[in-house]
Formats: sequence, C-alpha cells, structure tokens
Amino acid sequence: MTKHDTPTAPHAIYGVHRWGRGLVEVMDSGEIGLVNPLAPGAKPVSLPGVMTALSERGIQTPVLLRITQFLEYGLTRVTGSFAEAIERAGYKGSYRGVFPIKVNQQEQVVRRLVEYGAPMGYGLEAGSKPELVIALGQPLARNALIVCNGTKDEEFVRLATLSRRAGFNTYIVLESLNEVEIAIRVAKELGIDPLLGVRIKLTNQIGGAWAASSGDRSAFGLNSEQLVTAVEKLKAAGLLHCLTLQHSHLGSQIPDVNDVRRAATEACRYFTELLAEGVPLTHLDLGGGLGIDYTGEARATESSVNYSVAEYSSSIVETVKYAMDEAGAPHPTLVTESGRAVVALSAALIFDVLETTRYDVESAPEPEPGDHHLVSDLAGIARYLEPRRLQECINDANFYRTELRAMFRRGVIGLREVARGERIYLWLMSRIHDLAEAPGGPTEILDQLDTTADILHCNFSLFQSLPDVWAIDQLHPLVPLQRLNEAPDRRAILADITCDSDGKIDRFILDGGTASTLPVHSVAEGERYHFGTFFVGAYQETLGDLHNLFGDTNVVTISLRDDGGFDLVEELEGDTISEVLSYVEYTPRDISDAFRKRVDAAISEGGIDAKEGRELIEAFRNSMNGYTYFE
Repeated sequence: MTKHDTPTAPHAIYGVHRWGRGLVEVMDSGEIGLVNPLAPGAKPVSLPGVMTALSERGIQTPVLLRITQFLEYGLTRVTGSFAEAIERAGYKGSYRGVFPIKVNQQEQVVRRLVEYGAPMGYGLEAGSKPELVIALGQPLARNALIVCNGTKDEEFVRLATLSRRAGFNTYIVLESLNEVEIAIRVAKELGIDPLLGVRIKLTNQIGGAWAASSGDRSAFGLNSEQLVTAVEKLKAAGLLHCLTLQHSHLGSQIPDVNDVRRAATEACRYFTELLAEGVPLTHLDLGGGLGIDYTGEARATESSVNYSVAEYSSSIVETVKYAMDEAGAPHPTLVTESGRAVVALSAALIFDVLETTRYDVESAPEPEPGDHHLVSDLAGIARYLEPRRLQECINDANFYRTELRAMFRRGVIGLREVARGERIYLWLMSRIHDLAEAPGGPTEILDQLDTTADILHCNFSLFQSLPDVWAIDQLHPLVPLQRLNEAPDRRAILADITCDSDGKIDRFILDGGTASTLPVHSVAEGERYHFGTFFVGAYQETLGDLHNLFGDTNVVTISLRDDGGFDLVEELEGDTISEVLSYVEYTPRDISDAFRKRVDAAISEGGIDAKEGRELIEAFRNSMNGYTYFE
C-alpha cells in the first residue's frame, strides 16, 4: 500500500487498497493509476491520462483496455507459483499449464499467452473443433500440451490424432464411452497411436457459484463403472499404452482452498488405482478452479477466495506428492487449466457518464385542503425526523406512499394529489439520507435509501461487455477514475444505454463490503466523468450479447512504461452498425438500397428536393459506418 493509497484517504470507501493487488492504485492526483507488476519501482500510469491520449487519437469510449504487463503477470504468477511449490516440496515431477481458450478466445490474448508461455512449455486447452484449430495454428513450444476437452465427433478426434504427425502433444480427453469407441476406430484407421486422457467425475462437490460444474452430477466425464469399462475397451484394442493422462476437473472459481485439497485427494485415489490396473499414467490434469479475489475480502464467498495463488499451488503439489509417496508411485506431471486467474486481471472496461437523473428534492410541498389524510400523515413525519427514529421514519414513509399509490390506482385520489405525496416522500428520504450519513448517524440504513440514489446513464452495454454482471450477479471492482482525492457527495446506480430495465449495475464493491449504490461525485455540465470496471479479461468478451445491436467496443492494448507513460501496442475498432447488422442476417447493401429507393420516391413525389435527398442518404451512410455506441 502506498502513502497515497491508505484506508484514511477520501477514496478509501472504494477499497482500491484491498482489491487493487498492486496493479491498480490511487495516485496523489486523485486519479486511478496502473502499476506495472513486472517492474518494481516504476511510476504508476494515470488511467485518465491514458483516456485523454486515446481521445486525442480519435478512440472513443466505451473502450476495452488490455494491459500487456497484467496479462504476462497473470501467466507467470501461476506458473511461477507451481515451480516454487515443486522445488519447496521436493516434488519429482514437473508442471505444465494450459490456457482454456474458451475463457478468452481473442487472437491478441491467445497470441500473447503463447509468446509469454513458450519458455515454460505453456499450452492450450481446446473444448471444441474451432478452438482446436486455433491451438494448432499457434507457435507452441515443443513440450507444450494441447488438451482437448468437451464433446468430440470423429472429425475432432481425427484432427487431434493427425496433429501428432506435426509434432503436437495433443491429448484427446475421453469424456464418454462413445468417445472411447471413436478414438479406437480412428487410431486403427490412421495407424497412429494417439495421446489419450480420460476425464473422471469426482464425487467431491465444491462450493461457490459454479458448484454444479463439480461432483458426480457434473455434465462431463466418466463415473467409476464407466471408467473400468473404458480401460477394458482400450486394453482389448491394444491401445491402453496410449492412456497416459487423467483429467479430474476440480471446479470453477473455487472459494475455499480446503475444497481444492479434498478434490485433489480424491483425484489421486483414482490415479493410483488406475496405475494398479496397469494404466501407464504420467500426467494428472486437475482442470480449473483457481479463483480470483474480485472484492479483496480474502474470504470464501462467490466473488472472493480465502487463498493466494501460492497457497493453491502448494495445496495441489503437497497433496499429490503425499498420495503418490504413500502408494509408492512416481510423481506425475501436474497439469492445470487456469483461465480466469491468468487473464481476468488483464483487462478493464472504461466508459463515461452521458447524463444524470436525480431523485432527491430540496423542498416539499404543503398538503392542500381536501388532500387525503395520508398526504398529511406523510408530511407529518418531518416532526419526528431525528437520528434515533430514522428506521421508524422509513417504515412510516414507505407505508404511506404505498397506500397513496394504491388509492391512485383505484381512482380514489387524483394525479396532482399523488404527485404531492411522491415529492414529499422523496424530500423525506433525502433528509433521512443526510442524517444517516452525518457523523454518528445510523449508516447501516443507507442501503434502504435507494430511492434517493442518482441514476448515471453511461455509454456502455451491460449485455455486450459485462454479461456475467447481468446474468449471474458477478461482482467486478468498479470505481471512478478521477477526483478520488475529493470525498464523494452523491450515491448512484449505473444504467447503460440499452432500452432495457435490466441494463443497470446496482451492486458494488466497497471497502466495508458490498452495497446497492456507488458513492460518486457531482458531475458538472460538460465534465468527462469516467468509470473503470476492472478484472474483466475472463469470459466477458466472448459471452457478450448483441442486445439492442450494440456491438463490440473499441479495444486498445497498451504497454506501461517505467516513466509513467504508455505505448499503444494495438488498436481494434469497435463494430460498426453495418457489421452488427450482418451478424443478425441483414445485408447492409440491401438496407441501403431500400432506404435510397424510399428517398428517391420522396423526391419524385415532391416531399423533398434533391439536395435534401442527398443529405438524408449521406446521414444514413454515415450511421451505417458509425460506432454502435454514443458518439
């Protein structure tokens, strides 16, 4: 923690000092800074400064920002931790990591991981034929593995088997008895001994959001009975010597390190039993599971973990070493398929505020003669508005407003009467909020005051860029990029620019836990107020949805310099409207022709002149070639 990134600073409420992990910090200027983890002592790079420089180059928000050093750090942190754990434990085997392409299939990401991982024999995991094609097109190190998981047809198995002739170490992980039959048939036909693995369902089930990916009801793999059958089939076909890898997926985003130990112990039991059956296993693949502490809590929760990467690695190495020593078996090559832990840290989504909707009011109207007594009762709450009775005030205000709304729906009171009640209610909530936030106030009630929170309308699509936030309530650190040396004076939720009520973020990571509103600063007219959502490099890019036909954002890859500057390494322009239309089966030329015909008809009918027609067509053409987001 730096001197300017302390829990007593105005920005401490955002918890950057907890979740930033030495990668993200708050600078003396009150700006978010990016810190190069590979160059201790290097100056932090101002993220608002990066955004200003990109804007000057014509690169608009929203922007997905990738940082090369963060990606390399994610990879070397995992491989380095296993190397250290192996040396410390006296483990006789080696470690071979593979990256699951499904976690981030983008070419720039995969290419750089292969480059950074080459000295460590780092490989790739392919869960489909397209992903296998990607893997086979990479300059992998000679000792790197390609691990093929997922459901496989004969074409998939054939390509994986044939790749052996090109020197690839391509493991075909058998997920079902049908795949055993396919692998035997293809191997006999081609006359090639394939590298085979077998996926075994473990009975141990992890906790967390992805618990269903583990246990004996998980979707993939063989149970103990099917495993015995598979071994017998391979033995009968004379291919048992090809079965050298056992795959046992521990889980995904495992919150508790003790689940890692328990699952690894069960996997070792299968491994040693298969050795006793004469299966010549040499590799133990323990799949994914290494989690990210998104919140900085260091607890076993859905968005946090109670262990470090080093502890995860040590737990696996020590567990496997003990099990193999007890069985008198050689130490196998350890394989893990860590995806989230490798790439999640490497990317941030940057967007800005377009406008603000406020719900607090400075004054309340007086009830008018003839108003229902509930309006007067609501206004009367002001008489006992004091800190010790704030919960009572909230309860009463909510009751009276609910009753007034019900009476309006039944036609008992009119529009102006219910409107006065609504304004009185908002005024009361604003005063309650101020009293709760005052020194010594009951801050625990703040989460009940969402009705007073601003709505900041921001230039992004939740469904396209942060689908896990929408679909599974995944938490990512989200913080303003500027003015963090000022105490925030507002609270808000963030809404995207889709016309969908689900397109909002209303759960945030703060220093004291999670909250339903985010502390923000009053945004002045014309001010560029940016937010950064961090650690979005895993899954978010490839799971995106074309809701309202908002396409991929601009993507920029930067490299941090030691002097506090940065180099723009690569830029990918976001989707144009024309490109997005083609994704959903429209032909842009046909749409343009249809619009031109409509304009020509309008000119012929005298509705517009030729000059106006040209302007219409030009505006249409510019839109077709423009960014799908707010420009």
